[in-house]
Amino acid sequence: MHMFQTSWTDFADFEKIFVRIKNTISEYVMQHWKEDFMFGYQFLNGCNPVVIKKCTKLPDKFPVTNEMVSVSLERDLTLEQEVEAGNIYIADYEDLEGISPNCTDPCTLQYLAAPICLLYRNVQNKIMPIAIQLGQTPGKDNPIFLPTDGQYDWLLAKIWVRSSDFQYHQNITHLLRTHLMTEMFAVAMYRQLPAVHPVYKLLIPHVRFTIAINTKAREQLICECGIFDKANATGGGGHVQLIQKSMKNLTFRSLCFPDMIKARGMDNKEELPTYFYRDDGYRVWEATKSFVSDVVRFYYTSDEMLQEDVEIQAFIKDVCSFGMQDFDYCEFPKSLKLREELIEYLTVIVFTASAQHAAVNFGQYDWCSWIPNAPSTMRMPPPSKKGWATVDLIINSLPDRGRSSWHLGAVWALSQYQDNELFLGTYPDEHFIEKPVKAAMEKFRKQLVEITSTIKSRNEGKKLPYYNMSPDKIPNSVAV
Repeated sequence: MHMFQTSWTDFADFEKIFVRIKNTISEYVMQHWKEDFMFGYQFLNGCNPVVIKKCTKLPDKFPVTNEMVSVSLERDLTLEQEVEAGNIYIADYEDLEGISPNCTDPCTLQYLAAPICLLYRNVQNKIMPIAIQLGQTPGKDNPIFLPTDGQYDWLLAKIWVRSSDFQYHQNITHLLRTHLMTEMFAVAMYRQLPAVHPVYKLLIPHVRFTIAINTKAREQLICECGIFDKANATGGGGHVQLIQKSMKNLTFRSLCFPDMIKARGMDNKEELPTYFYRDDGYRVWEATKSFVSDVVRFYYTSDEMLQEDVEIQAFIKDVCSFGMQDFDYCEFPKSLKLREELIEYLTVIVFTASAQHAAVNFGQYDWCSWIPNAPSTMRMPPPSKKGWATVDLIINSLPDRGRSSWHLGAVWALSQYQDNELFLGTYPDEHFIEKPVKAAMEKFRKQLVEITSTIKSRNEGKKLPYYNMSPDKIPNSVAV
């Protein structure tokens, strides 16, 4: 066996390739990754903060009982009462069910799981894991792991969730819902809008380099023998299956930030006061929408003007008919009648290309560079019994030396900004010459500066600062 296909000897061994970068969260993750608090916190403010949702009813496929988790509950309530009180959350990776694991290397078997994780908001408003099932079908060979189980049983179950979260993040949250969506809007824009159209001028800074970076990804990252094949459990075609499957859940409303937060039951700030991704996202969404509104209302003084604009209507139809293939379930509009609809539509495009991509991309080194916290693949099957897990089993499940190195290089590269990066609200190319639009741009920039200042003040003194939605760290476009 090649040296790069051999396992590490223990957890500390991963430090041999771990690069400590000053002012990053990565070293804190390395020190605390085993803790339930750190595991739960990442559902809110890690690089995939879009999976967790409020649990309003325990699913039949996840038969957790009060007896199993009562020791983890802190309010003298039963599990059912905690659900009714709104204190139970769930992360369900059902899209990974049935996806083919990477089999491109005959010397290394790789595995995927589709876990379900039950989470509890404790009296300190922290999200804590209280039950994990590693498959979608309950049964004696698919036990529900608990914090009261053996130390390594519980740790291995959490590692499996983290690995599944990594697959979901890379393929769906990041690649599909930011890169590919932005490219779809960009292609329709280039096909249907002339360069003199105000919507073209509005969008062009926000699709800068996107088609180029996606082309590079197809040539080096997700292609045959690319990084996905070399290091990820969804390589070798699983990533294509997963994206195709996840397209069925991709609706227009799921790209609207406030709707997406509310649909998951995550909009109550009192219940989740440390969901910074939500709070910062709201601010950036509203500032972006205000700017888009100023531009749209300047050029379209009535809804009738919008309805009569054949170019913009062709753009909207192109996205739905060719980008989304006219799938009934996508709910993308085929035409727009109201200016308010156009404002929301364009806000979705700008926000997805800028803030949403930044939120799920630039934290990758922080959260994924410590390999055991975000394994790109697993080399042993999910445990089907309790009491089996040992340190050796966990080490032999985690990525080998070669895949760890590929993974680390990838998350480092993906977390870097361009040398000539243009951040949100920075428009050096003067596509607009009208004074009211330039005034709108200046207002937008001032709002973004205020948001940045608020976030900076909140982060002071925090061991886990959240800055991925800070406007001074949000590029205008998907360019990496």
